[in-house]
Amino acid sequence: MKEKKIYETLGLYVHIPFCRHKCAYCDFYSTDRQGDDGKSDEMKQYCKALRYHLRMVSDKVSDYNIDSVFIGGGTPTALCPKLLLSVVNEIKDDYYESENMEFTVEMNPATSDYKTLRRLRRAGVNRISIGLQSADEAELRALGRIHTKEEFEESFLQARDAGFDNINIDVMFGIPGQTESSLLETLSYAVSLSPEHISLYNLILEEGTPLWRKRAQLALPSENEEYGMYEAAIAYLADNGYAQYEISNFARPGFECRHNLRYWHSEEYLGFGPGAHSYFAARRFGIVKDTAQYIEIMKGKPKQLPADMLSENEHIDRRGALIEYIMLRLRLCEGIDPADFKARFGGDFEAVFGKKCELYIKHGFMKHENGRYALTPKGMFVSNTILASLLPGSADAAKKGSPAR
Repeated sequence: MKEKKIYETLGLYVHIPFCRHKCAYCDFYSTDRQGDDGKSDEMKQYCKALRYHLRMVSDKVSDYNIDSVFIGGGTPTALCPKLLLSVVNEIKDDYYESENMEFTVEMNPATSDYKTLRRLRRAGVNRISIGLQSADEAELRALGRIHTKEEFEESFLQARDAGFDNINIDVMFGIPGQTESSLLETLSYAVSLSPEHISLYNLILEEGTPLWRKRAQLALPSENEEYGMYEAAIAYLADNGYAQYEISNFARPGFECRHNLRYWHSEEYLGFGPGAHSYFAARRFGIVKDTAQYIEIMKGKPKQLPADMLSENEHIDRRGALIEYIMLRLRLCEGIDPADFKARFGGDFEAVFGKKCELYIKHGFMKHENGRYALTPKGMFVSNTILASLLPGSADAAKKGSPAR
C-alpha cells in the first residue's frame, strides 16, 4: 500500500457475496455456492469487477489515509486464495495506508486452511474474524452451520500459527434449544482460546430466511430467557477480561474493532460490491444487491457508479446527522457526552432529552455517569424501543442553536 502523510482517514468495506452454504438465519446479501471450488467463472468476473471499482474510486480519495479495511460477506474465504488475495493486493496497491491500519477478513471454519491464512497474513491482513456461533453441535445444526466445533478450533489455531495476534470470535444467543447454561459453556470454550475480541449477537428471525419460515416449530428461548443469557454473558466476559464497549462487542484492552467504531462514531467509510453501503461527504449510499448487474456495469469501466446501481443515495442533513448520532452513540457503552453533542449540533442535549433520560435512569435502562448518558445492559437489550421513544424529540434538538442551520 502507498505511504503518504495525510491527515484525513477513511474506512473501506468490501463485500464478497458468495457462501459455500448459506446459514438458515442469514439475510445478508449472498448466494449459495455448494460444491463450488472458489474459482468459478462468476467469481473470477466478480473479483475483476471489484478490483476495477477499487481502482476507480482510489483517485477520488487520494487525500485520505485508510485506517481500517473490512472484507466481509457472504464468506470471503469461499473464494479461492488466488482470487481473495487479488482483492487484498488491489487495496494495498491503490490506497494510502495509515500507521497501524486494521485489516480484517471474515472467515468460516469450513472454508479456510493454514496456507490461505498464512498468505493473507503475509499480504498485510492483520485481523481475522471467525464465526463459531456455538460450541454445541445441536445448536450449530439448528443454525444451518456447515462446520463443527472441532473444525472451528482447528481454524482458530491455524490462524494463530499463521501469525494473527488479533482474532475475533462470533457467538450467538437466542438459538433454538439454547439455554443460559449452554451459552456460558460456549463462552467458556471461546475464552479458553484467548481471542482478543468476542462479538455476541442475538439471533433475529429475519423475514424470508429458512429459520423465519419454520418459526412456529422452533423451540426458541423466551424474551426473559434471552435477557438472562445476555446479562450472564456480559458478567462472564467481564470477569474474564473482555470489556463490553458496544451492545454486541467485547474486547481486551486495545483490541476494540476500529472499523466498527468508525460506523458508531459516524466517521466516513466507502463500500464496494453489491449490497455494500457508504457514508462519505455527508451522503449515505448503497449499491444494489445484484451481482450480475454489478459485473456488467464494471465491464464498461465507468468513471463513477451510475444512478441505477444505487439502492439509496441520501444527503444527510443536520437533523439526519443528529438522529444518527443518538442512535449510534447509544449503541456504545461510552454513550453520549452532552458537551460533544453541543459542539456538533449547537443544541442542549439535556434540555431536549433530559426528562426522558431521567425516566429511563429511574427504571434502570440508562445511567448518567461522568457527565455521560449511556444505556445499561438492561437498556441495551431493548435499545430499539428506547430509541423509538427518544428520537421523535430530535426535531426539536435540530432547531436549537447551530449557526450552520
